[in-house]
Amino acid sequence: MILEVKNGYFGYTKDKDILQDICFTLGEQEIMTILGQNGTGKTTILKCVTGILKWRQGQTRFDGRSIDYSRAAQKQNSIGYVPQAHGFSFPYTVRELVTMGRARHVGLFSVPSGKDKKIADEAIDEVGISSIRDKLCNHLSGGQLQLVFIARALASEPKVLVLDEPESHLDFRNQFMILNLMRRLVKERCLACIINTHYPEHALRLSDTTLLLGEKSYLFGRTKEIITEKRIEEYFGISVKILPVPYKGEEIKAFVVLDSI
Repeated sequence: MILEVKNGYFGYTKDKDILQDICFTLGEQEIMTILGQNGTGKTTILKCVTGILKWRQGQTRFDGRSIDYSRAAQKQNSIGYVPQAHGFSFPYTVRELVTMGRARHVGLFSVPSGKDKKIADEAIDEVGISSIRDKLCNHLSGGQLQLVFIARALASEPKVLVLDEPESHLDFRNQFMILNLMRRLVKERCLACIINTHYPEHALRLSDTTLLLGEKSYLFGRTKEIITEKRIEEYFGISVKILPVPYKGEEIKAFVVLDSI
């Protein structure tokens, strides 16, 4: 086990917690997806896990130790965060932005070393964007920018990679390109990964475990046990059929939406 959340509570106001008693664990080379309707707190969980927000009650444990929120401690947590790629306004090149992922390894008044730049270049190569390394980020497509953010997180040399809706705002092909990339990185780098997604089909295809969030409850467990027709209807208000599709010796689950409830 690399990461554990124990009895996490969080609310943006003192009198109302939007997250209550959240508990889950994540192991090496495991992918966990978080599913739920808008407003149930999916992004908030990611921010609490990474230390951007602090649990009102409960804790995140990393490598067996409770994380704290100081700058010094964040350097040791080794959690890479990939936000949603809505667009980028600053005229940094791809290489400059990815090198910023080395910030936790660079002193406060220091500049990136040759080693830092080498690691950033390796991350760029690893996600397949070498051809645009000198291009300005505010001139990139949504899919290209998402890959840049992933490379920036990889440059920090994380043990856990946390992604907030990495396939949103992307076309159909690029969605699956991102998912396949995450599967490869988790295997090759021995990472653990948490992905916040709106797509139950993606979760079934990609993840080992799933946290399914509702307004007042949640479920956590093995993905194939959590994502069922009954629970999709209960948590999303949509009637579906989940059908097995054989492909290359495997069985892929396809969703057929029947009706909204």
